[in-house]
Amino acid sequence: MKRSVGQILGRGGIRIPLILWTIAVLYPIFWMFLGSFKSNAEIYRNPWGFPETINWQNYIDAWTNFNIGSSVFNSFIVTIVGAVLTLVLAIPTAYAIERINFRGSKYLFTLYVSAMMIPMVLGWIPLFFLLSDLHLLDNIYGLAIVYAVSQLPFTIFVLTSFMSTIPKSLEEAAAIDGLSPYGVLWKVITPLSMSGIITVTIMNAIQFWNEYFMALIFLQSSENYTLALAIDFISSEAQYTNAWGTLFASLVIAIVPVIILYAIFQKRIAEGMTEGAIKG
Repeated sequence: MKRSVGQILGRGGIRIPLILWTIAVLYPIFWMFLGSFKSNAEIYRNPWGFPETINWQNYIDAWTNFNIGSSVFNSFIVTIVGAVLTLVLAIPTAYAIERINFRGSKYLFTLYVSAMMIPMVLGWIPLFFLLSDLHLLDNIYGLAIVYAVSQLPFTIFVLTSFMSTIPKSLEEAAAIDGLSPYGVLWKVITPLSMSGIITVTIMNAIQFWNEYFMALIFLQSSENYTLALAIDFISSEAQYTNAWGTLFASLVIAIVPVIILYAIFQKRIAEGMTEGAIKG
């Protein structure tokens, strides 16, 4: 009986804080979702209650008056280009560091790992002038390149841990069958590292989608704004125009793709991070 009571208390001591934390995290999102369907008058009159009627006008205003549609498109472009470019650069680099024995390979890996410790803010000013010289300032593709480079150390670090456990005998067998080193990389190593690749790609995509400060620095024209900048602009306007419902609708538009992406790949992300931790 004592053991049963102790187990109940032990489980309650773990679960109750988790439940409270879940409520604290989900309730503001739920409140924001309800607010996106309210008029401004209803938000002031009944901020914590359910909407009296489902009002889609806030979403229409966000999409048309504040040009959220263009910002969503820009964020999709930046996220996709940045995530793909990160993989194109990171996969061969991780393979070379892990599989090809050359002088300085360990020091190169240490350099990439050390780069993870350097705050990105230290490079913002040099990057601003570099993008300006390359005529990539105020360009969403230039921003995508910056995003890709910023996530290279983390991506390489994760992928090398996955590639280190792949038996070299598979590469030798593929080479005997006539595959070139590039063929071995893309047809053998890459498919076997797919769990790690999917994990880092999703994490990078979420990072790129939500990023604000570099977009604020490197983008200047409103037509090139990403979703984070557009929401910041709407937030500033809401203080003077009372467009709080439009702001809530814009926030819902921003978080729904992330929630859907994470919900679809949640199991794969958890497996990839666990597997990567064990392999690392």
